[in-house]
Amino acid sequence: MPSIDLQTSTGLETFAYTLSTPTNASADKIVTGLPTVLFVHPVYVTSAIFHPIFADTKLRRFNLMTMDLRGHGHTSATVNDSYGREVAAHDVLGLVDALKISACHVVGISMGANIALQMAAIAPEKVLSLFLLSPSPQTEPIESLEGRQEIYECWASAFQDADSGMDECAMADAMLGVAQLAYGDNKTSFTKALGSATYDAAVQNWSPSEEALSVMRTVSVEFFQVNCDDEDVKDKGDLYASASLSRIESTTPILVVHCSEDIIYPRSSAEELCTLLRRAELDVDLVSLDGAPHFGNATHPDETNAMLYSFLTANSSSFQDVGPAQLRVTSPFLEELKRCGFMEDENQNDSDDSD
Repeated sequence: MPSIDLQTSTGLETFAYTLSTPTNASADKIVTGLPTVLFVHPVYVTSAIFHPIFADTKLRRFNLMTMDLRGHGHTSATVNDSYGREVAAHDVLGLVDALKISACHVVGISMGANIALQMAAIAPEKVLSLFLLSPSPQTEPIESLEGRQEIYECWASAFQDADSGMDECAMADAMLGVAQLAYGDNKTSFTKALGSATYDAAVQNWSPSEEALSVMRTVSVEFFQVNCDDEDVKDKGDLYASASLSRIESTTPILVVHCSEDIIYPRSSAEELCTLLRRAELDVDLVSLDGAPHFGNATHPDETNAMLYSFLTANSSSFQDVGPAQLRVTSPFLEELKRCGFMEDENQNDSDDSD
């Protein structure tokens, strides 16, 4: 995965990123004249969660780009107590500027959806549309915060006794918690391989030192506490304040996607967000991804891709310049996923498996 040095709030930092064009899985510049779509991943996982999108021949008619956020994947950028949506949004906008992209469509999943919304508030001229799947609500449910804290505590306890090595039972509990939050009971070849890739990157980033464990808590627990009712932790800005939302261009199309089997955010949370956006006089629609868990794009890729393609074609003024789809494209994440056990022809849901 390529990397790039960006000037950020914490100095010069290195970020892993991927840029794919219609004919090049790992390009160093966009194809001029084609719309560009930027993807922002959710917590725990890496950019590889977007493999089904980057492997889709219709969606690869666009320039597609993504990056590993701080504390995730192959990015080595510093994570400190100030890290939150605003820092993350500036990081992603820094990549947009570095690659000389004037404006792009932005797709975000869960945490990534809120970073995408923050980008539109900071630099509205750079965001052409927003596709927000499972965005965090105005107030984070207490069950969500407790679950995220429990995952962190299981992970941290796995490294509590340095002399005895990693506690595999505690680690298994942590990874099971992540899988349940992200995928519910859905298991496919892709989600299993993504889980393995997630684990490999997380061990590198979040263990075994206290400093590394602090990084995990910052990105996976404290990042979400900004939405809670506890005034002691609401210190990183209020994205949902009317003043913030009013900075977003009123003509920016926004699609909020609620995953019907999401165990942490009910449909009412998505409806509440849409109400806030409409009060700010923004153009927003709400749709449901039926049968999908929190990270629904990973378990229901065909439905998600079709929904995204329809949204992009309807809201891309330069779509007429997009050429025909290639007969076959290669995802930049395929080889990594294959090393983690991914079988391209076996990506069916096997939630009834006994193992």
